[in-house]
Amino acid sequence: MDRFRQFYIDNGDKLFGYLLRKSGSAHLAADLVQETFTRYLERYRNNEQSAALLFTMGRNLFYDQIRFNKRFVPYEENNQESVPGQEENYIAREGSDKILSAMARLSDDERDILALVVSSGLKYQEIADIRRCSVANIKVKVHRARQKLKDLLQENNHG
Repeated sequence: MDRFRQFYIDNGDKLFGYLLRKSGSAHLAADLVQETFTRYLERYRNNEQSAALLFTMGRNLFYDQIRFNKRFVPYEENNQESVPGQEENYIAREGSDKILSAMARLSDDERDILALVVSSGLKYQEIADIRRCSVANIKVKVHRARQKLKDLLQENNHG
């Protein structure tokens, strides 16, 4: 169990950041982190730990949530949630208002790729495995999504 505890310490905040960027909802991200780790522990407790598998499970749970709750809209406007403790500090550190607002204007694919790169700490090869595409394709998508996010942030600063 100590090994799993360390796995959680190493990856919990990263998974939360990924799911926050993906959903725009701190409460949903926190719920999904909890559910992801619970399922991971139930299914893979005796296997070698894999951050890529953990993030794949979190990503799939996010999409399951969207399918289950058809009224859920990622990055709903005026999504001003009160988030306690560690999550509040994380959001404040990231300047989340501007970033989440700009990310809301990205496509789901662009949000996903940026969230994986920024939050997960995974290598491009691991992200390519999760996304089932080549490393070169990941690099191109990351570059384009970063450029679009940069443009949106500049537009928000000037507009």
